[in-house]
Amino acid sequence: MIANKIATQVSRRKKRATKGEGIDVRWTLRKNIKYGGEIVELVSRKRRIRKTRVVLLCDVSGSMDCYSRFLIQFMYGLQNELWGVETFVFSTSLSRITHLIRSKDIGGALERISDSVLGWSGGTNIGRSLHAFNRDFAPSLVTHRTVVVIISDGWDRGDVRVLEQEMRRLKSRCYRIIWLNPLLASENYEPLCKGMQAALPYLDFFLSVHNVNSLVALGRTLQKLVA
Repeated sequence: MIANKIATQVSRRKKRATKGEGIDVRWTLRKNIKYGGEIVELVSRKRRIRKTRVVLLCDVSGSMDCYSRFLIQFMYGLQNELWGVETFVFSTSLSRITHLIRSKDIGGALERISDSVLGWSGGTNIGRSLHAFNRDFAPSLVTHRTVVVIISDGWDRGDVRVLEQEMRRLKSRCYRIIWLNPLLASENYEPLCKGMQAALPYLDFFLSVHNVNSLVALGRTLQKLVA
């Protein structure tokens, strides 16, 4: 499972622990008061394990139809194996689906999503969807430890200026942005559509997503980011 390849981030901040790196003198003294001042137990410092949040934003418009089921299965697997994964889909509007795929039944999850999401297999307005995310969800979900993964072919019918503006806002708030584009599987593909061109300057990684091997490559990238 690709989700197993994603590690947790280890910060340099230290916290009290019974095992770890170096002796915490202050807490050692406190803990040994009950022994009349004799040092019986040592309290060490330990690295704090900080988990990096992953936010997934998946395009489910008409141009992404042939990839939607495959990608939703990937999102399902990632969310159900990792801490703090948040999942969204978008077409002309944004829908949060974290609660819809939090189950052990992938078939039922797919049915619930397709029934609940407005604009499934319709048009695309990436800028408007990102605006909704930045306004309604980013303040509580996105920090300097958040990796945002956008899955889209970049075809957009909205205002490209809005897309560029919202990508800039998102970039200023998060740790890294990964854009997964299934069209990158083609050797002749060039990101010439206006939506993709507007987004490119704000991406840390621009990767393909079309088969299991491409997801393995994504796993390696995420592992490096959160290690």
